[in-house]
Amino acid sequence: MNTTVLTELINQYGYLAIALLIALENIFPPIPSEVILTFAGFLTLNSELHILGVIVASTIGAVLGALILYLAGHLLSAERLEKILSGKVGQLLHFNDKDIAKSISFFKKHGSKAIFFGRLVPVIRSLISIPAGMTHFDCKKFIVLSFLGTAIWNTILICSGHYLGASWEKILTVFDSFTTIVVVLLGLIIVGYYFVKMKKAK
Repeated sequence: MNTTVLTELINQYGYLAIALLIALENIFPPIPSEVILTFAGFLTLNSELHILGVIVASTIGAVLGALILYLAGHLLSAERLEKILSGKVGQLLHFNDKDIAKSISFFKKHGSKAIFFGRLVPVIRSLISIPAGMTHFDCKKFIVLSFLGTAIWNTILICSGHYLGASWEKILTVFDSFTTIVVVLLGLIIVGYYFVKMKKAK
């Protein structure tokens, strides 16, 4: 999505456009919030948008998107996941009932921290809503933690765009590098997990 499209949408629909764009970004991570938020921050310099208004609108949008994924996770209960993984899919991924039970137990113990801090990490900030729903994490608590974590993330990006002005795109390089590091680390963790599992299976 280029800046021309963003400008037209935001100029026409203002805070509503920002809220809906960020809600979509949470459901479809390939739509980069970094671009939307830093650019919206830049637009506060030469439009009727205000920093606080952009922060509130984007945070509401993010929580709305997170709630949709939370509900999706809620529908995908542990029992349904066990049925899916008890077949060929589970054999292929080397997952079993114990793995699911451990994951659920971990989230129930550390769910609050995972949700709050997860909202500050690229990729994870969208995906964290699904296990929260699966484990039936308290919905009100989920909304509060998501709101707080997201507000911090959004404030950093929006203020960066505002204070960098016409050079707002420079911050994207930093966040792109951060996202790449996170994705690589997640990949290494997953590969390491499967390596250990396969070694134990032998």
